[in-house]
Amino acid sequence: MSTAGGRGADDEARGSTGGPGPSRARRPWKGIVGAVLVTLLLALYVWQVAGRAAALIGTGEPVAVAIGAGVLLLPLLVVGLVGREFLLAGTVQRMADDLAARGRLPVDDLPRSPGGRIDRSAADAAFAPYRDAVDAEPTSWEAWYHLAFAYDAAGDRRRAREALRRAAALYRSRR
Repeated sequence: MSTAGGRGADDEARGSTGGPGPSRARRPWKGIVGAVLVTLLLALYVWQVAGRAAALIGTGEPVAVAIGAGVLLLPLLVVGLVGREFLLAGTVQRMADDLAARGRLPVDDLPRSPGGRIDRSAADAAFAPYRDAVDAEPTSWEAWYHLAFAYDAAGDRRRAREALRRAAALYRSRR
């Protein structure tokens, strides 16, 4: 039998969000393992590209050296970008832990389609208070954090990421 929210009694007892298996909160390691595995594969790729670049530079021919130097920039760029994303992920997790401890995590209570997509008009309507909070207090990492998730719900991933980066920068600077 389903509750008003569409979840069954056994789902409620398991703490599930309606999907099969344990709730996401009880298995956070899967995301970490996935990120580490992808990063290891990327590291292998970067190592191979750097090896090819070093071989080109080692020839001593001006054109090969120039190409090798250019190719060597790619792995350095990748390492920098991956490091930046891991730093952001760690900061976002600390922000989420801080908000959770105070009972202020954003609540995802927007209506959804049968396929699980957020109702766009409801997301747009719920967006205004979060934008107003940032306008009222532009140095609040918490306001930017909530705005990021409002952008995400509204389907604007680019602005969601920008707002999350702003929240992370404000969070790190408050120390």
